[in-house]
Formats: sequence, C-alpha cells, structure tokens
Amino acid sequence: MEKVIKRALISVYHKDGIEAIVRKLVSLGVEIVSTGGTYDYIVGLGLPCEKVEDFTRYPSMLHGRVKTLHPAIFGGILAQRENASDCTEVAMYNIKPIDLVLVDLYPFEETVQNTNNEAEIIEKIDIGGISLIRAAAKNYKDVVIVASKQYYASLQTILDEQGAVTTIGQRKSFARVAFAVSSAYDSAIFSYFDEDELSSLRIAVDSPNVLRYGENPHQRGFFFGDLEKYFDKLQGKELSFNNLQDIAAAVDLIAEFPNEPTFAVLKHTNPCGLATGETICQAWQAAYQADTESVFGGILIANRSIDKQTAEAIGNMFFEVLIAPDFDTDSLPILTQKSKRILLVEKQHPNQQFAVRSALGGFLVQDSDNKTETYNDCNVVTERKPSNEEVSDALFAQRIVKHCKSNAIVIVKNKQLLASGIGQTSRVAALKQAIEKAKRFGFDLNGAVVASDAFFPFADCVELAANEGIVTFIQPGGSIRDNDSIDLANKRACSMLFTSVRHFRH
Repeated sequence: MEKVIKRALISVYHKDGIEAIVRKLVSLGVEIVSTGGTYDYIVGLGLPCEKVEDFTRYPSMLHGRVKTLHPAIFGGILAQRENASDCTEVAMYNIKPIDLVLVDLYPFEETVQNTNNEAEIIEKIDIGGISLIRAAAKNYKDVVIVASKQYYASLQTILDEQGAVTTIGQRKSFARVAFAVSSAYDSAIFSYFDEDELSSLRIAVDSPNVLRYGENPHQRGFFFGDLEKYFDKLQGKELSFNNLQDIAAAVDLIAEFPNEPTFAVLKHTNPCGLATGETICQAWQAAYQADTESVFGGILIANRSIDKQTAEAIGNMFFEVLIAPDFDTDSLPILTQKSKRILLVEKQHPNQQFAVRSALGGFLVQDSDNKTETYNDCNVVTERKPSNEEVSDALFAQRIVKHCKSNAIVIVKNKQLLASGIGQTSRVAALKQAIEKAKRFGFDLNGAVVASDAFFPFADCVELAANEGIVTFIQPGGSIRDNDSIDLANKRACSMLFTSVRHFRH
C-alpha cells in the first residue's frame, strides 16, 4: 500500500543532514511545517515553511515546553485516512493531514554525561518530540516517522529513488525503529531518576551487531554495544560470540595489573598463563611457559605496547586475539603475517557497574565484582608471618583467582602463574588439578603461594599443598573448620592470610 507525502512536520534538535531532505521535499511539492529553531533554519535556507504556531493557530507556550501538543498536530498525524469517521471529524475541525514526521529528540543522555545541573537535565526531557514519534509510529499505515538523525539517510534514499511515495513495508520499518528510539529514550530517563537503585530493570541498546552464530553454530548470536568506543581493530576476522566473551574476561583480568609490565593468556574466559616481568617480552615468555598447550587458539592480552621483540617471541603461534594498549610500528609486519589474527588496541576499559545474566525466564543482576584486596584487607592468622615476597605473590594470586571459574585454585611464584585448577566440583580437586599441571610443565612448587576463591572447607588442601613445598595460602576464611586449616598450617610452618572476601565465579 503506497502513500504520497503531501505535508511534513519537521522538528529536530540536530540540524546536520536535514538540508538535503528539506530541499528534496520542497522540490517534490511537499508542504513543510516546523517549530522554533528548525523553522528558522529552514527559512534561513530560503525555503518555504509554515510555523507550527500558524498551523495550530495557537502560540508556543511555557518558554517552548508546549509547541506541538495540539489537536491540529496530533489529529493530522493520527487520523486514519481510510476511516470514514476520522475523515468526517478532521474535516469538521479543519485539521490538515500530516504524512511525514521528522523528529530528532533533545540529547538527554549527552546532557547527563556533561553536567550535574538538574534543571538543565530536566529541560532536556523531550515531551513534544517523543509524543510525535509515538503518534506517527502508531499510525504507520498512513504516516512516515523518522525518529532520529541516525535515519535521515534512509529517508533521503527513499526520496531520491521513489519521490514522495512510500510503501507500507518502509513505513512499518520506520515505525519499528521509532519505537526502539522512544523506548531507549524513556529507559535513559528512568535510569537517571532511579539513581542505580534497580527498582526496575530497563535495558535498551540500539543497532545490534549480528554475529556469525552464538556460542555454537546452531545458535543465533548478537552483540548489543559499541565496540569502537573501547577498541580499535587493526586487522583480523570477524569477532565471534566466544571471542567477545573471552575479550571481556581478558580486559577485566589485565585491569587488575596496572603497574608492572604484565601479559596474560586466556582460554574459555579462564587465565591459563599470566606473569609480570621487567619488560613486556619477559612477561610474555613467563606467561607462555605456564601453559604451552592452552595458549594455542587462546586470547592474549598485555598492559604495555607490543614491541618488535615481543612480536618476534610470539612468532607464528596460532592465537585468536591479541589485545594491547598499542602496537609499536615495527611489531605489526610480524603480527599481521597471518591475516585472520585479530589485533585490538584497547582505548579505554569498559567499566560496568552491574553484571546481568538471563535465568529462569527472568534476569539475575548483581554489582560487578570490582573488589581487589590489598594487604590492609588481609589478616595473618598463622604463627608464621609471610615474607614481603610471599605477600606480593599472594596478592598477585588473589587478583588472578577472582577471574577463574569456581571452584578455583591458583598457584603463583615470583609473580608468575604456575598453574590453576578451575571449574571443579570440590576445592581439593581444584588443588590437585593445579598441582598436577604445574608439575607437568616442570615447575618447582617450593616456596610457592596458593590462592583460593573461597574458604577451605577442610584441612586437606593445606596438607596436600604443604607436601609439595607450598608455604603461603590466601583465602577468604569463614569455614566452621577454619581452625583445622590454621592448626595444620602452623604445624607445617606455613603462613595463611584471610581476606574475608569470597570471589565465586559461576
């Protein structure tokens, strides 16, 4: 069902991009009605335009808060052209039909980001514009609604190719995105007033990135977000659903280590190699040594620029993604020899206040786990006090274990991850996995440190680790059998720190 645009209402905050549209509409014989600054802009172009006050025969009121909220406007938009009763009413009240509504809302979110002035923020809550969008979208069978500057180009293409004629499919498509715009706008306003109380959950993100598939090929996959805000992609294949999960885990992990050159390797969101060194190349080599098998097809991330020496050390190794704050110019010819490698420059860390997961037909929402323990958070509960080096390793291990799937155990020595036991159904099984792996890769566990994401329910973990020469433990504490673990640590001349903070990750 085709409709001809004969009259358009234009009321936009951002004027960029509308000149060509307005000129095209005028050339097609379309009458233009406009408000305030938009009217001044169009007239300034030397184009004919009717003031909305003349159209409604009513003045703008309340310093511009009431301009388009009038039956002459909303009757012209909402009247159903093929409904006899509607046609009779609009004729009775001399209401002229409006066939195109072009709106761009006040920039509410941008204002919230740029000021704390409540009065200024409140004035950027668009009332007339949002009402126009909803009315025009509701009556999409007769009216075209362009609800954001993001869609100016789509309208321009239609006008250039079809003249003032639109199809029902095009109008319904515009209506769909119009409701997306209005719902996102309302969600932003609600979030401002909610002040992170989570009295209700409203998530509105536009423009999904359609992925090749989800976690597995039989699942659809989408990413809703703005990757370009956080990363520059230098090269590589299209990012997958699993890549994005791994990248999220990687950037959260490396953010724990802002000071010394640090390199990490992850597989299925779990750290399998991580180390600090005097240079980023040394850190890479130590991280790689922790698990020379799992690095294959893994996610690599550094907190320093990748130099030529590090690129040469990585060589032709197969990896999915390499993330760094920068890449030295002479490193790129080496790293880009394999075109499918994904190279990302992290521009800023995507700090997220909440973590959201779907479950049981609803959503689980929690604060993000942004707690990082320092020595001041720890309580030494054993007779033996850890050395400065052991404390440093313990805190290093603690920052790793919080990013491992529970039940999790991490073994560290000299700021190098030796091994981890992850995703086990018992804590002692996680420790056994870590010890076995460390031995398999040839590490000496004497003097090493163990970190646990939750308390030791029994003393068996202390005994097993002490038998391997491990001397220091860091754990939350809180078990009814804490004294059993402490007593055994004292008996084996080990030190133990309690953090009182659990870091489960399911």
